[in-house]
Amino acid sequence: MPELRLWGIRRSIALAVAAALLLVGGLIAAALGFAGWPGLEQGATVTAATLFDLLKLVFAVVAGIGGVAALVVAYRRQRVAEHTNRLAEFAHQLAHTADLRAEVTKALAVAADDRAKIETDRNGVRLLNERFAKASEQLGSEKAAVRLAGVYAMAGLADDWGEGRQTCIEVLCAYIRMPYTPPREIPSEAPTQGNDPVPMVDAQTARTASEEREVRHTVIRLIGRHLRLAEEEPTSWRGLDFDFTGAVFDGGDFSDATFSGGLVSFDRATFSGGEVSFDRATFSGGLVSFDRATFSGGEVSFDSATFSGGRVDFTVARFSGGKVLFGGAAFRGGRVNFGVAAFSGGEVSFGEAAFSGGEVLFGGTLFDGGRVEFGGATFSSGRVFFGMAAFSGGEVSFGGAAFSGGKVSFDLALFDGGRVEFGGATFSGGRVSFAGATFNGGEVWLDKASIDVPPEFGDWPGGAPPDGLSLPKA
Repeated sequence: MPELRLWGIRRSIALAVAAALLLVGGLIAAALGFAGWPGLEQGATVTAATLFDLLKLVFAVVAGIGGVAALVVAYRRQRVAEHTNRLAEFAHQLAHTADLRAEVTKALAVAADDRAKIETDRNGVRLLNERFAKASEQLGSEKAAVRLAGVYAMAGLADDWGEGRQTCIEVLCAYIRMPYTPPREIPSEAPTQGNDPVPMVDAQTARTASEEREVRHTVIRLIGRHLRLAEEEPTSWRGLDFDFTGAVFDGGDFSDATFSGGLVSFDRATFSGGEVSFDRATFSGGLVSFDRATFSGGEVSFDSATFSGGRVDFTVARFSGGKVLFGGAAFRGGRVNFGVAAFSGGEVSFGEAAFSGGEVLFGGTLFDGGRVEFGGATFSSGRVFFGMAAFSGGEVSFGGAAFSGGKVSFDLALFDGGRVEFGGATFSGGRVSFAGATFNGGEVWLDKASIDVPPEFGDWPGGAPPDGLSLPKA
């Protein structure tokens, strides 16, 4: 920092005046010496002119002293101003240096934060990978309790690891797809001792299978729980893919779940027992596929489910036993396809369902046994298609259904057995068509139906109903 070194003002003026007096005195002495030091006359008379000259000399000396003092003050002022400017320049340099230092410090802090974030992310990814490896190892354990812990560990990891959530879900779904034989009940009176060890082996096998069922049902329960969460919840699993292709289900709870996007596949799945619930589930987007699934036992329930968009596919599905229930379901959009499915046993119910949009397709479906129930269903818009379906056995009932809009088509259907019943149904709008249908046997029953808009029979002479079709009694 520049320094200003000045004497005090009094000291400076005093020294300047003293120096000026010394200079004047020296000049006078030099002049007298040059003149030979002339003497002063004694008793000379001081005239007015001489006195005036002396006063002028005194005033000149006083003015000179004042001028010297003014010069000293001006000099000091100039020195102070110059020093102030140097201080301002120095302060500006200091400020610029401070700004540079602040920028460097900020850049270093940002770099340090970036390094810390990278290190944290690296450590976080490493920790997540370690958790994933540990949970996967637990899922492969021979002990059911360890596998169960692995299921919860993998689900917890999916909640914490947004980027790897789909991977964790795929692992859980892959566990469900593993080969599985549901446990069978061992009679309590079966002997467990004696020469024949088979009952004891069967009991151990049943216990192992029961433990495995508990693990599998836990996976399904956790998936259902996450699909019930609102989409904005950070641990919601909506919109992700779930692949249960070829899996065996002997129970599970998807009730109140929301399938709002992504792909959910039950292709070639087997529902062989127990109860699988989709009650009050919402299908509002994406694709849910039961293509070539087998329903051979137990109960699969879609009661009060809502189909408002997307697709639900049951093509080539086999219904050979048990119950599949769509009671009270609402079809307000999208497409539900049972094309080329086979109903050879059991019961499928759409009782009290509401069809107000979209399509429900049974094209090419085989009804060879069992019962398909549409009792009390409401068809107010949309399309229900039984075109080219074959009714060779069993019963399809629309008893009490209300057709006030939309279209129900049996075009090109084959009635070679069984019974299709519209007893008590109401036709007040929309269209029900049997154009091109073939009646070789069986029965289509319209008795006690209320018909304001009669069904259409296409190319039948005069549009009259064919033989085998029972009309309402007069």
